[in-house]
Amino acid sequence: QVQLVESGGGSVQAGGSLRLACAVSGTTVTTQCMGWFLQSPGKEREGVALSDRDGKTTYADTVKGRFTIFKDNAKNTLYLEMNSLKPEDTAMYYCAARPFYSGCPMRPSPYIEWGQGTQVTVSS
Repeated sequence: QVQLVESGGGSVQAGGSLRLACAVSGTTVTTQCMGWFLQSPGKEREGVALSDRDGKTTYADTVKGRFTIFKDNAKNTLYLEMNSLKPEDTAMYYCAARPFYSGCPMRPSPYIEWGQGTQVTVSS
């Protein structure tokens, strides 16, 4: 049984930083498409950053240059380093996984495993 457990969310002021972590069990981060998604109240879930089984990364335009997704294979954990945070980054952040086939889509619907989410709140 695959489990994804996020941690690291919190409240920060604009310009601050947070590091989110997603501890993975039941599968390995090296065989999956792993991603971070966000959802704001009243809005659809959207992709933030992806890492494929080889570590190739993809970012949403809104976070390029500010966020970094990376994996610690030994800890079987996915991370999202978030710098220069903006109030518009405020959302619930979810970790997700799907088996790697031919690529890692940015849209959330193909992902079958999800964590419970961690709240990020950025104040101005």
